[in-house]
Amino acid sequence: MNRAPFILLGLGGSVAIAAGVALLVLALDTGPHATRPPGAAEKAPAAAPASPPVSAASAEARAAGRKTIEARIAQVPEYQRFFDRLRLALPSQYEMTLNTFADRLVATGKEQSVDLYLSEAIRDLRQTRGALAAKADAASLARIFDVQLAMLDALSKTDQRLCVDFLYGGASEAFYQFSAQHRQLASNMAIAGLDAIVDGQAKKNERQPPTDADFLLLEKAMAGKGLSQPEIEALLDGKTPNPPLEDARLCQAGRVYLEMLKTLPEPVRLRIYALAVELMARS
Repeated sequence: MNRAPFILLGLGGSVAIAAGVALLVLALDTGPHATRPPGAAEKAPAAAPASPPVSAASAEARAAGRKTIEARIAQVPEYQRFFDRLRLALPSQYEMTLNTFADRLVATGKEQSVDLYLSEAIRDLRQTRGALAAKADAASLARIFDVQLAMLDALSKTDQRLCVDFLYGGASEAFYQFSAQHRQLASNMAIAGLDAIVDGQAKKNERQPPTDADFLLLEKAMAGKGLSQPEIEALLDGKTPNPPLEDARLCQAGRVYLEMLKTLPEPVRLRIYALAVELMARS
């Protein structure tokens, strides 16, 4: 039984950035039973690409663009926390990200939403360095999933449909608006991911992939909290129940999934967490 968590809540980014929707994205592998390929844990993530050379005039325009963007970010203290940490912890990543934003501003003459700046920064960080989070210490790794549960809790109190969108990475204007209205929560998710990446880069903890017994233990815990087999399979295998689950029930099942992960023995829990983070980075 080669199993992997099908419901994976992302570190951030959007599959529909141009449409300006969804701060956070589902990280799916190539199939409902996909596991990481041999040696995946040993592969270092791709380094952040250097910004292309620019002429003196372009450099001046870029600097002006960066000044404008940094001023916009500074107006949102919740997001300023993340960008300050990124600048201090991973200066090359910060430079690449801000230069990309500035070059776009120069090319288009249009300033983007500050929420979009956070979304793209998280997406780029996840894609270039996200796998390092799987090597973080237990506390840093667990924090990623704690803030995901907090996001699910907030969504479940607002709109069950949005909660399901978050579980499955759906992109909707309503979800984007929710994220923009809950900037502290969005920032907490961003910082949790960044801190785990930095910690993993320093600690380099190697973990084996989860075993069948690990997933059976998780399945038993979920069943003990009242989830049916179709609900469990929807979360762990990506199977669509027939009839389909109501939004409220699926949202609750997603919360149970994260809550039960926290109750597993630490070695089991960390193996599943690490696999989930690696899949997020490969999305």
